[in-house]
Amino acid sequence: MMNLATTPPCDVIPPPDLTVGHKSDEIRRQRRGVPGKQAAEGMEAPKPRTRPLVTSNERLAAFGNQLIEVHLWLREELAGLREDIDAYFAGGPRLRELRAHCLTFCSALTRHHNGEDDIAFPEVAEQFPQLRPVLEELRRDHRLVEDSLRRLEALVAGLDEATNPADVRREIDTLAALIETHFVYEEKRIVSALNELNVPGWDRSLPAFLLADDAEC
Repeated sequence: MMNLATTPPCDVIPPPDLTVGHKSDEIRRQRRGVPGKQAAEGMEAPKPRTRPLVTSNERLAAFGNQLIEVHLWLREELAGLREDIDAYFAGGPRLRELRAHCLTFCSALTRHHNGEDDIAFPEVAEQFPQLRPVLEELRRDHRLVEDSLRRLEALVAGLDEATNPADVRREIDTLAALIETHFVYEEKRIVSALNELNVPGWDRSLPAFLLADDAEC
């Protein structure tokens, strides 16, 4: 399990000028960009309270800040997968290794989003009902990401000498843009709410959406 230290929320600039398809462009146009831009009244995330320093027996980091750390880890894993794909087409890693890496990443991202849908979002919705419209947007994002993951997995599973590298690179660019747009919006809108949550058991056994360990995939 990686060490999840408290990290303040930060803005991340999405990758520029990627050809990612109309779905990714659409969710960017609808509600991404400058924090708070075009936000509906009553939908802003609550301001975090000041928390005392924790002891070794207490939670090491607020859940929202841990979410940011998991997002950073997933970004790094995706970047590594992209490098492996490029290396494969340049005569690098064996196909079996590339497929295993793809499966590992896709499983980790799916586990993260399913954990949010099944565990995190219901807790946030119960304690911060004004964020329910935001949570529905995030769930729609999850479905877009899931569709892209399936396409990427199918492309990697079917790789052979006749495969056009541009098709695989286009799909991973699409996935990267969807993920980045989704992560930035999620961090802006619900990290503060997650930091406010005090859910029995989460501090002793991290829920699935906060796991960031290859061994757990």
